[in-house]
Amino acid sequence: MECTVNWTGALGTRSGMGFVAETGSGHTLVMDGAPDAVKPENGGLNLAPRPLELLLAGTGGCTAYDVVLILKRGRHDVRGCSVKLEADRAETDPKVFTRINMHFTVSGKGVPAAAVERAIAMSHDKYCSASVMLGKTAQITTSFEVVEV
Repeated sequence: MECTVNWTGALGTRSGMGFVAETGSGHTLVMDGAPDAVKPENGGLNLAPRPLELLLAGTGGCTAYDVVLILKRGRHDVRGCSVKLEADRAETDPKVFTRINMHFTVSGKGVPAAAVERAIAMSHDKYCSASVMLGKTAQITTSFEVVEV
C-alpha cells in the first residue's frame, strides 16, 4: 500500500495548509487545516477535511465494510449500514485519539441483533486493521441498533 501527499498551499501559493493525497489505487483526496486566528499564514482555509478526520472516517469505512461483509456471508438480508464515530483527543501533543465510540445502524429484513453484535465484535477484535491500531491509544466502545425494513 502506498500514498503520496503533496502540499498545495492555498490556491497555488506557498502559504496555507492544503494537501492533496494520491493513493496507490489512483484516487485523490484533499485535506486542509483549520484557520489559525493568531498566525493566519500557519493555518488552513477550512476547504477540506482535517487529516485526523480522514483517519476517523477511514476507520468507520473499514469497520462498516467488515460488518456488511460478515452479515452478507452469514446470508442475512442486510440492506443498509452506517456507523457514527465520535472521538476525543489528548489535550497535549501528540493529540492522539483517547476515546472513540462507534454507533452502528444496520437495516434489513429479519437481521438478528445477535448477528450484528457478532459482526461488530469480529470487526473490532480481528478484521478492522484501523480500529485495532487506534485501539492502542483509544478506548473504543461500540453500540448498535437494527432497523427492520
